[in-house]
Amino acid sequence: MTDSWKTAVSATLHCLTGCAIGEVLGMVLATWWGWGNGASIALAVALAFFFGYLLTFTGVRRSGASVRTAIRTALAADTVSILVMELVDNSTLLIWPGAMDAHLTSGLFWGTLVLALAVAFVVTVPVNKWMIDRGRGHAAVHEMHHAHH
Repeated sequence: MTDSWKTAVSATLHCLTGCAIGEVLGMVLATWWGWGNGASIALAVALAFFFGYLLTFTGVRRSGASVRTAIRTALAADTVSILVMELVDNSTLLIWPGAMDAHLTSGLFWGTLVLALAVAFVVTVPVNKWMIDRGRGHAAVHEMHHAHH
């Protein structure tokens, strides 16, 4: 595996972590509160973006960057990755029969959520590689880490 593929896998795992935290929290809360599909997806996507950006922001700040630089880097690094991941993830949930109506205690709820995140990961890795190869996306985060070390 080439370095750019390794970087893409690493970047996508990082993105998946933030997306999964937001997605699971959003779906659990919306299901618990009895929200409909549209509101459930909106909350899950908003939280996925929030936690995805937060993870990158925190890492970049730890490397010594200013708050402004960390925000700009997180937005540049994660927006496309999170967007693709969320589109694929939520599309999978919407097309899987019964997934959006499953309850928190259901294996269908958790199984399709895990499956949807796995499919999103597989689709997002090549997107991240394409961006990294062009100096975009998580390439900005890696530049930031190397500049401060």
